[in-house]
Amino acid sequence: MLDIVIEAREAAISESMKVRRILPFRLRRMVGPFIFMDHAGPVDIQPAQVSNLDVLPHPHIGLSTVSYLFDGQVTHRDSLGVEQVIRPGEVNWMTAGSGIAHSERFEDPASLAGGKLEMIQTWVALPEKDEESAPSFDNYTPEKLPVFTDKGVWMRLIAGDAYGLRNDVKTHSPLFYLHVVLDPGAHFALPKEHTERGFYIVKGSVEVSGQTYRAGQMLVFKKAADPLILAKEHTALMMLGGEPLGDRYIWWNFVSSRKERIEQAKEDWKQGRIILPPNDNQEFIPLPEIKSRPSDFPPKPEPLS
Repeated sequence: MLDIVIEAREAAISESMKVRRILPFRLRRMVGPFIFMDHAGPVDIQPAQVSNLDVLPHPHIGLSTVSYLFDGQVTHRDSLGVEQVIRPGEVNWMTAGSGIAHSERFEDPASLAGGKLEMIQTWVALPEKDEESAPSFDNYTPEKLPVFTDKGVWMRLIAGDAYGLRNDVKTHSPLFYLHVVLDPGAHFALPKEHTERGFYIVKGSVEVSGQTYRAGQMLVFKKAADPLILAKEHTALMMLGGEPLGDRYIWWNFVSSRKERIEQAKEDWKQGRIILPPNDNQEFIPLPEIKSRPSDFPPKPEPLS
């Protein structure tokens, strides 16, 4: 029934921003098309240090970044000229395709007061036919991400389809992504529409098959498993999965079905062929000096969000 339990590991994505990294994991690199997952915050930092959290412009290929906030706010800028403040309950969905650069800036000290900033970012690998698609960006406000409630259960469908529900978030392959909040004693089950399924415990704890699991753990289940999830306390989960896409390679912030494409992306970034955000182009993250080849598990340094 239970395939694997993944323990989140600490990683740093900027001078002061520490995250809990869930995916990729050496024994489980993907869940459906999801190839990366970070949990940032809650962040407690002095206003004078806010700029230390910033993630400077950096590149991506072959994936979509999906940013979802529980609290606080972040300003996104990218090569397309998009400037978008993302707030709690919204989704920023950026498809890198053939190549894009973006930054994430924390420009409102008030949004960080009292440890408010908390967010999840995932990367969704693209099907081979879409890996070289034109870059795009969409922001989805809460009214486009309907909320559903039932007997101690609150959930928001972020993307895809689950439990017979759908929304208009544009995806490239069959998947589901949900924010679920459970009252103590509430029961819940995984959606049955997809082959690969799992959930990450953001807060609280759950019982599955008599075993208790706590915040910072991801549970991934075998195909056709139908576990009953019991909330031991007030609990927040991120549920995700979908249909597998096949092998993918990852190096730094690049994902592709082809190793040689990642080598090309490395050279494109070094030579300035991936355009910086026009409204944030005075600094950027240089290509890391790593000697290792692209692999199906990322070498250090850690990927940026």
